[in-house]
Amino acid sequence: MSSLQGSLGDPLRWLLGEQADGFLTEVYERKPVVVRHNDPDRFRPLLSLADIDSLVAELDFQRGMLVMTDASRTIAESEYVAPSGAVDRGAVASLYSGGATLILNQLQQSHSGMASLCRSLESVFSCHVQTNTYLTPPSSQGFRTHYDNHDVLVIQIEGEKAWRLHDQPVAIPYRGEGFQPGVYPVGELSDTFVLRAGDCAYVPRGLMHDAATSGDKPSLHITCGLIVRTWADVILEAVSEVCVKDEAFRRSLPPGFANPSFDRAAMGDEFQNLIHRLADKARLDHALDFAIREFVVSRESDVSGALLGAHAPLAPAYVARPSIWRIEEEEFDGTKTVLLIAPGGELSFPGLDRASLERALSGTAFTPQDLGVPDPAPLIRRLVAAGLIGATSA
Repeated sequence: MSSLQGSLGDPLRWLLGEQADGFLTEVYERKPVVVRHNDPDRFRPLLSLADIDSLVAELDFQRGMLVMTDASRTIAESEYVAPSGAVDRGAVASLYSGGATLILNQLQQSHSGMASLCRSLESVFSCHVQTNTYLTPPSSQGFRTHYDNHDVLVIQIEGEKAWRLHDQPVAIPYRGEGFQPGVYPVGELSDTFVLRAGDCAYVPRGLMHDAATSGDKPSLHITCGLIVRTWADVILEAVSEVCVKDEAFRRSLPPGFANPSFDRAAMGDEFQNLIHRLADKARLDHALDFAIREFVVSRESDVSGALLGAHAPLAPAYVARPSIWRIEEEEFDGTKTVLLIAPGGELSFPGLDRASLERALSGTAFTPQDLGVPDPAPLIRRLVAAGLIGATSA
């Protein structure tokens, strides 16, 4: 796992290599990218076919956690899920041997390496990152041509997958604009490529695509889905704030507005007046701060080792773990309180010097004495329990 953690210090560089340069400003949400690393073992520290075999044999998968699909036919959930909701391992193995694709949804919730991958990408994109893991037998295809309503980074772990890209019928679809078969034509073929072990691709949301196993070996790949917040989310929050505070927006619609004979002309004038009021009063900062706080507290923290060290003496040194956080300051009854907005919630530190907290979270190793507080143990234990710092041997 240590080699994986080192790679995740710069996840875009690990996934995209030199094409990470300029990706966020020139490629993201604009066009697909295929990256060939010519290193079949590049992503093996993350996952392997043997790992999938063990997970299916050992974990108690429930409905929705494991899905079987086949582009050539419809597989009913009842073929591999018992009425209780438990996944039938034997049925899964049988369907897979018959050509069905096995999908493990949200594996980051139960696999530490996948969780680390998602956390590292979340720090880059400031969005929720989820994984779907696909194991497709030789000469098989899991899905017919479709588009996703979220951008994906495709990580080819083992085997090969032949991809076909088509037109983009929906430009940057919203999260709720899921693909519906028959609504949009497949369109013209725009690109084809084969992902081999160690390769990676980026596919923007809304781009029609399909993929099938290439070669005589199974294909194992991971898609990292980027579940983003949009400008619409921030603008709606800003509008909501104005509407709550400005009484003009709380007035009722004109009596009789639903009648067929109602004259809308005057109502249209008032509507335009309110739109102008919104433009004058809507502000970015509060709406953006709300989005940031909501995003940060909804993240999953890395608490590995927290139970082992809960009652042990303080370690000689600690270092911050990769995480997303922000520090705020408030004053209650004359006492300054430092608030740490972090994955899982908010931590309050009455009377603490902000500099001590910033030192602990700086990313540079520190000793308990470096924090400059009379008794550093309570602060350190709270940060360890929150998954924000961990002991280091460096």
